Amino acid sequence: MDDYEETRPLLVNDEQTDEDRSEQDSYLDKVKNGKLYIATFAAVLGPLSFGFVLGYSSPAIPELRKIQDPRLQLSIEEASWFGSVVTIGAALGGLLGGWIVEKIGRKLSLMFCALPFICGFTIIIAAQNHWMLYVGRVLTGLASGVTSLVVPLYISETAHERVRGTMGSCVQLMVVIGIMGAYITGLFLDWRWLAIASSIPPTIMLVFMCFMPETPRFLLSQGKRREAEEALRFLRGPDAPAEWECARIEEAYNNEEQSFSLADLKDPGVFKPLGIGIMMMLLQQLTGINAIMFYAETIFEQAHFKSSDVATVIVAATQVVFTAIAAAIMDKAGRKVLLILSGVTMCVSEAVFGVYFKLTVKHNNSSLTSVLIDAQGSLAEQPPTDLAWLAVGSMGLFIAGFALGWGPTPWLVMSEIFPTRVRGLGSALCVLTNWTCAFIVTKTFQNLMDAITSAGTFWMFSGLCALNVIFTAIFVPETKGKTLEEIQACFKGTYQR
Repeated sequence: MDDYEETRPLLVNDEQTDEDRSEQDSYLDKVKNGKLYIATFAAVLGPLSFGFVLGYSSPAIPELRKIQDPRLQLSIEEASWFGSVVTIGAALGGLLGGWIVEKIGRKLSLMFCALPFICGFTIIIAAQNHWMLYVGRVLTGLASGVTSLVVPLYISETAHERVRGTMGSCVQLMVVIGIMGAYITGLFLDWRWLAIASSIPPTIMLVFMCFMPETPRFLLSQGKRREAEEALRFLRGPDAPAEWECARIEEAYNNEEQSFSLADLKDPGVFKPLGIGIMMMLLQQLTGINAIMFYAETIFEQAHFKSSDVATVIVAATQVVFTAIAAAIMDKAGRKVLLILSGVTMCVSEAVFGVYFKLTVKHNNSSLTSVLIDAQGSLAEQPPTDLAWLAVGSMGLFIAGFALGWGPTPWLVMSEIFPTRVRGLGSALCVLTNWTCAFIVTKTFQNLMDAITSAGTFWMFSGLCALNVIFTAIFVPETKGKTLEEIQACFKGTYQR
C-alpha cells in the first residue's frame, strides 16, 4: 500500500486540481457517442437473448403439459425443473464466464456465449424426449450466465462516465424486453417455433460483434497499446484525442498490481467491492421478485382477468417501462437514490401484499396450494373484488419499484467497482451468488409458504427490502460521474474530488 501511495497516478492523486477535471470535461465534450451506442446495442443483444430464455418457459410449459406425445409431455414436477434448471446452468455459466473473460477477452467471450444459446435452442427444437428439453435449457442457461457477467463488463469498459449508467442499465432493459418478447411471441407461436424465434437474437449478436472492438482496458492489460488506441478512436469518434484517455487508463493500470493473490483480500480496493457486489446480488434475490412473478397469474385470476396470458404481458410491459425510466435517469439521479427509492417502494408494496393474504387466505390453510384453489373458487369464496385489485395494485407497485432500482443497478454497480486484476473473479462470484440464490428461493418458496403462511412470507420479504435500504445507505458507494479508476481510488481512500 505504501508503494501505491508513492506512485499512484495523477488521476487519483490527493492533490488533483480543478484543471485536471476541466481537462477531462474538455475531452468528453469532444466525444461522439454514435459508435459507442452501436457497440452497446451489439452487446445487449446478449441480454435480449437471455430474456427470451427466461420468458420461454411461461408460454412453453402449458403446451408441454398438454402435448399428446408422451415422450415430451411434462408432469408438474418435470415442468418445475424445466423452468428452474436454467438457473443451475446460469450459475455454472457465471463461473465459466469469470475464467474465459480473462483468458480470451470481453469481445470473444460474448461471441462464444452465442454458441450455447443457439445450440440449446436447436436441441429444444429437435427434442424427442424430456432429457433433450433439459439439456437445451441447461445450455441456454449456461449462455445466460456467461452473458450476465460479460456484457456489463464490456459496456463499463467501453463507455465513459457521462453515459455509463444509462448504457449499463440497458442490460436489464434488454432482459425484460426479451421476457416480454417471449410472452408476446408465445401468444402466436407454438413451443418449437418460439424456440426458433428465440435463437434469432444470439445469431444476430454473433454477427454484429465481429465488427465491434475489444475493450481498451483489456487490450492495455495485454500490452496492446496500439490496438487500445484504435478501439478508443472507434468508440469516441475522430475529434476526441484517444491518446489522452489511453494514457490515463494505462497510467492507472501500471500503478495497480497485475496479478491476484489471496493476500490481496486484505486490500480495501478488493475486499470492499467484493463484499458489496456479493451482498447486492444476494439482496436482489431476497426482495422476493421470483415469488411475486410466481403469484402474478393467480392474482390476475382473482381480479377477474379472463386471459392470464395477456396479464403476463402486462406485467412484463410494466417492467420494460420502469426499467427504461431507470436507464434514462441513472446518470442524473445516481445509483444510491434509485436503490433507496426502489427498496422503500418494494418494502411498502410487500407489506400490503402480506395484509392482502392475511385478509383473504384461511389462517390454518395458508399454503400456495390453498391460494391457487381459492382463486378457482373450489374451497373458499372469491375474495372481494376491491381486495383483489389491492393485490394487483401492490404487485404493480412492487414490479415498478424493482425495475426502477434493484433490477438493473446491482448489475451496473458490479461492472463498475472491481479493479482490473479481479474483475473476472469478482464478477463471477457475484453472478454465482445471484443465480444460486435465485434457484434456492424458487425451489424452497413453497416450503416457506407452508411454514410461515403467505402473509408471513411476504412480510419477511418486506423486512428484507428494508434491510436493502439500510445496506444501500451505509455501504453502497455512489459511482455516478466517476471513471472506473476514480471508483477504485474511492475504495482505497486515495480519491479526492
